[in-house]
Amino acid sequence: MLFKRIKTEGLGQNSYFVGCGESKAAVIDPRRDIEEYLNISRDSGLTITHILETHRQEDFVYGTRALSEATGATIVTGTHELFGKSEKKLADGEEIKIGTTRIKAFETPGHTPESVSYAVYLEDTGEKAWGVFTGDALFIGEAGRTDLPDPEKTAENAGILYDSIHTKIVPLGDQTLLFPAHGSGSACGGNIADRDDSTLGLERAKNPAFILSRREFVAHKEKETLPRPPYFKNMEKVNLRAGEPMPERKTFNILQPKNFQEEAKGGIVIDTRSPEAFAGGHVPGSYSIWMKGLSTFGGWVANEATKIFLVVDASHHVEKSILALSRIGLDNIGGFLVEGLESWSEEGLPMERINTTTALEATRLFANSQAHILDVRDDMEWYEEHIPGALHTYVGYLDNNPPNVSKEDELIVHCSVGHRSSLACSILKRQGFNHVTNLLGGLTAWKKLELPIEKNKEAA
Repeated sequence: MLFKRIKTEGLGQNSYFVGCGESKAAVIDPRRDIEEYLNISRDSGLTITHILETHRQEDFVYGTRALSEATGATIVTGTHELFGKSEKKLADGEEIKIGTTRIKAFETPGHTPESVSYAVYLEDTGEKAWGVFTGDALFIGEAGRTDLPDPEKTAENAGILYDSIHTKIVPLGDQTLLFPAHGSGSACGGNIADRDDSTLGLERAKNPAFILSRREFVAHKEKETLPRPPYFKNMEKVNLRAGEPMPERKTFNILQPKNFQEEAKGGIVIDTRSPEAFAGGHVPGSYSIWMKGLSTFGGWVANEATKIFLVVDASHHVEKSILALSRIGLDNIGGFLVEGLESWSEEGLPMERINTTTALEATRLFANSQAHILDVRDDMEWYEEHIPGALHTYVGYLDNNPPNVSKEDELIVHCSVGHRSSLACSILKRQGFNHVTNLLGGLTAWKKLELPIEKNKEAA
């Protein structure tokens, strides 16, 4: 048997390639760029005959349609209308056979109403499930968020999810390997464990979905406050069509500084360099989103219609940045300024800068009332621990909810290490806040120096 987990950097997304005997294979929850699945198929001599979707994903563009068109594979989903395009719809408890492997569908709503989990039974394991693909219903260390369909029904959906897990997944047995659609870093669940491997038996010992009562689990989900990026809405529509194939790109629009300056007036500029490089000098009005954060935060500052111009460190980052944005449906790339701002500065073009500071200097300024501290981590991070007296707004909400202070006040901005706070500083600069400083090292450095921290006892 061939089994491969394909992880997507930045999104915390997992898809899977499973050899099913008789030279056949299935792919579960494929991403938009399908080359890796095709390469595995070619190298292993296995034909992809089926593509399974666990639910209509919200945080990335499905590659289902593209992979089906490339291989002729059958698209398999549950019966719910939110799956959209499908050639084989499996009802609850219904199964298909792929080669020598049986795959049985179980309706597991709660995260979303259409969610389905697929239990896998190998030829030599009889009625003992080998593994289960749970989509976003059950993660390693956590269960899926339950606010996406309707925030007003978070508690109701949590109860539904709890019942789904206990009536459909638990009976598969402790030996069952767990294969969720997302890992640590995903926006689809809070506190997902930072590891890839688990079994239902291991989860039963630690996962809140198992160690909490139904009532406690509902309360746990009601307290869960996770950001919902605006691009999720477009993913809902795109994935009803089983995703969109990648656009063909024959050339990359590498621009000279003056051309970049002129053309970028018709869109936005995203600078993918490090926070330190961005602070030292950047194109005026640009957003700071580090390369690994493009898939996570590109959808906060741009939508599918936005024309995007990118500043990259090196030429090999051009394709990498295109791929990161295309995975969340952002295909309107206007052009690139390569090798950072070296050529830009040589042309004498205008630059902006952002101040940086250390934790020790920040605490001195804060203690003397010479600056405000603004925490831009998410609500759950803030709830667990934060700097006493700090302001708080999640970075994704700053465009619509700037801090309630004078634009002439000194603002020291921090996250956990300095990447999200660099983006926050760039947003605040665009809004006219004139004195913003990025706290490099963020709360990590603050805690290592044993500076004051306020902890929530319930979260500890």
